[in-house]
Amino acid sequence: MLTTQNKKLLRKMAQSMRPLFQIGKDGLSYNLIRSLDDSLEAHELVKCTLLKTSPIDVREAAIECSSQTHSEIVHIVGRTFILYRRSKENKLGLKK
Repeated sequence: MLTTQNKKLLRKMAQSMRPLFQIGKDGLSYNLIRSLDDSLEAHELVKCTLLKTSPIDVREAAIECSSQTHSEIVHIVGRTFILYRRSKENKLGLKK
Protein backbone atom coordinates (compact mmCIF):
# COMPACT_ATOMS: atom_id res chain seq x y z
CA MET A 1 0.00 0.00 0.00
CA LEU A 2 1.36 3.36 -1.05
CA THR A 3 1.36 6.27 1.36
CA THR A 4 0.21 9.72 0.29
CA GLN A 5 3.81 10.91 0.26
CA ASN A 6 4.79 8.05 -2.05
CA LYS A 7 1.85 8.76 -4.35
CA LYS A 8 2.83 12.42 -4.47
CA LEU A 9 6.41 11.51 -5.41
CA LEU A 10 5.24 9.04 -8.06
CA ARG A 11 2.83 11.59 -9.58
CA LYS A 12 5.72 14.05 -9.78
CA MET A 13 7.91 11.46 -11.51
CA ALA A 14 5.16 10.46 -13.93
CA GLN A 15 4.35 14.02 -14.96
CA SER A 16 7.22 14.18 -17.42
CA MET A 17 6.67 10.62 -18.72
CA ARG A 18 5.01 9.85 -22.01
CA PRO A 19 2.23 7.26 -21.95
CA LEU A 20 3.55 3.78 -22.76
CA PHE A 21 0.12 2.30 -23.53
CA GLN A 22 -2.97 3.48 -25.34
CA ILE A 23 -6.21 1.60 -24.85
CA GLY A 24 -8.42 1.91 -27.91
CA LYS A 25 -11.48 0.37 -29.48
CA ASP A 26 -10.42 -3.19 -28.62
CA GLY A 27 -10.43 -2.41 -24.91
CA LEU A 28 -8.36 -4.56 -22.58
CA SER A 29 -6.94 -7.64 -24.23
CA TYR A 30 -4.78 -10.43 -22.85
CA ASN A 31 -1.76 -9.18 -24.83
CA LEU A 32 -2.15 -5.65 -23.49
CA ILE A 33 -2.28 -6.91 -19.90
CA ARG A 34 0.76 -9.13 -20.48
CA SER A 35 2.73 -6.23 -22.01
CA LEU A 36 1.65 -3.96 -19.16
CA ASP A 37 2.83 -6.56 -16.65
CA ASP A 38 6.24 -6.78 -18.35
CA SER A 39 6.55 -2.98 -18.45
CA LEU A 40 5.73 -2.69 -14.76
CA GLU A 41 8.48 -5.16 -13.96
CA ALA A 42 10.96 -3.22 -16.09
CA HIS A 43 9.98 0.36 -15.22
CA GLU A 44 7.87 0.12 -12.02
CA LEU A 45 5.88 3.20 -13.07
CA VAL A 46 3.66 3.10 -16.17
CA LYS A 47 1.40 5.75 -17.67
CA CYS A 48 -1.59 4.71 -19.79
CA THR A 49 -4.14 6.66 -21.78
CA LEU A 50 -7.59 5.80 -23.06
CA LEU A 51 -8.58 6.85 -26.54
CA LYS A 52 -12.06 8.26 -27.16
CA THR A 53 -12.98 5.08 -29.04
CA SER A 54 -12.39 2.90 -25.99
CA PRO A 55 -15.51 0.95 -24.95
CA ILE A 56 -14.74 1.21 -21.22
CA ASP A 57 -14.41 4.07 -18.75
CA VAL A 58 -10.98 5.22 -17.55
CA ARG A 59 -11.75 4.24 -13.95
CA GLU A 60 -12.87 0.76 -15.01
CA ALA A 61 -9.74 0.33 -17.13
CA ALA A 62 -7.45 1.44 -14.29
CA ILE A 63 -9.10 -0.90 -11.78
CA GLU A 64 -9.03 -3.83 -14.20
CA CYS A 65 -5.38 -3.27 -15.19
CA SER A 66 -4.42 -2.85 -11.55
CA SER A 67 -6.08 -6.07 -10.46
CA GLN A 68 -4.76 -8.10 -13.41
CA THR A 69 -1.14 -6.93 -12.93
CA HIS A 70 -1.20 -6.79 -9.10
CA SER A 71 -0.20 -3.13 -9.17
CA GLU A 72 -1.51 -0.01 -7.48
CA ILE A 73 -3.27 2.95 -9.03
CA VAL A 74 -1.27 6.09 -8.33
CA HIS A 75 -3.46 8.65 -10.05
CA ILE A 76 -6.33 9.01 -12.51
CA VAL A 77 -6.81 12.29 -14.34
CA GLY A 78 -8.86 12.81 -17.48
CA ARG A 79 -8.26 9.82 -19.76
CA THR A 80 -4.87 9.03 -18.22
CA PHE A 81 -3.96 6.77 -15.33
CA ILE A 82 -0.70 5.82 -13.67
CA LEU A 83 0.15 2.39 -12.25
CA TYR A 84 2.98 1.39 -9.92
CA ARG A 85 4.35 -1.98 -8.90
CA ARG A 86 7.60 -2.52 -7.06
CA SER A 87 10.04 -4.66 -9.02
CA LYS A 88 12.66 -7.00 -7.65
CA GLU A 89 15.44 -4.49 -8.35
CA ASN A 90 13.57 -1.64 -6.59
CA LYS A 91 14.81 0.95 -9.07
CA LEU A 92 12.78 3.92 -7.77
CA GLY A 93 13.80 3.50 -4.15
CA LEU A 94 10.50 4.26 -2.44
CA LYS A 95 10.32 3.86 1.31
CA LYS A 96 7.88 1.33 2.67
